[in-house]
Amino acid sequence: MTLVPDTPPDSQRWVAKELLESSGFLLARLGLGFKARAVAAAERAGFEFHDYALLALLAEGDRQAQATIAATLGLDPSRLVALLDSLEERGLIVRQRDPQDRRRHVVSITADGRRQHALLRETIRGLEDEFLAPLDAASRAALHELLLRLATEHDPGCAGARQAAAAGAASRP
Repeated sequence: MTLVPDTPPDSQRWVAKELLESSGFLLARLGLGFKARAVAAAERAGFEFHDYALLALLAEGDRQAQATIAATLGLDPSRLVALLDSLEERGLIVRQRDPQDRRRHVVSITADGRRQHALLRETIRGLEDEFLAPLDAASRAALHELLLRLATEHDPGCAGARQAAAAGAASRP
């Protein structure tokens, strides 16, 4: 007599029903899946995923102090230095001593950095479009609004960014 294994073949794996009923589990699973795709796409383009976040941060405004960048991105300062070294060697950023405090370095994005950031942004947006393809435009907008509401409630970085954006919009004529 041959015993049939209790586990289905890889093509028929499933997630426990209890876990499918958990929004937190689904958010984590989908988030990890999307991040894996985004990391792979960034690497194919010759970047680390944190490079994209760093370039996006610098592309939004003026120069940033290294310590501020490390705190904003949640990176250990020594890890940030390695990322900055790589981007500086490629001519995508410039580091200079802060004229107000010679102990600090400030970082700014170069024109080449802005071009590379735009290419990375398009790559990530393309992945997002593929990932969200099962949803229509109204569902995507609703999902984004719900995620943004959760992010601003639970992530101080997202809350601060949303407040700053709202303040900027309110000050425009």
